[in-house]
Amino acid sequence: MSVITVTRFQIDPADAEQLRARHAALVAAIRKTSPGLIEARLGRISDETWAGVWRWDSAASLQAARQAVPGSAEAAAAFALTREAGVDDIEILDEH
Repeated sequence: MSVITVTRFQIDPADAEQLRARHAALVAAIRKTSPGLIEARLGRISDETWAGVWRWDSAASLQAARQAVPGSAEAAAAFALTREAGVDDIEILDEH
């Protein structure tokens, strides 16, 4: 069963382009080590509030990535720009 992870966070608006580049680098790094990442999206809610929406093929793939990635340079660089981050994991039960 697939899982969607939604991460909301704040950034300094001046860091927007840098965040986009770091997000892309993080996605690429995760895809090399965790093949269960189906899609990754980055969106802006307001100038300071952003969200990452990632879809995983399974909860097991998400868990494996969470164990492998946190110490990576790409994760550290991406999250260095953020503050007040919160994450929700959503188990997909039905799709139409």
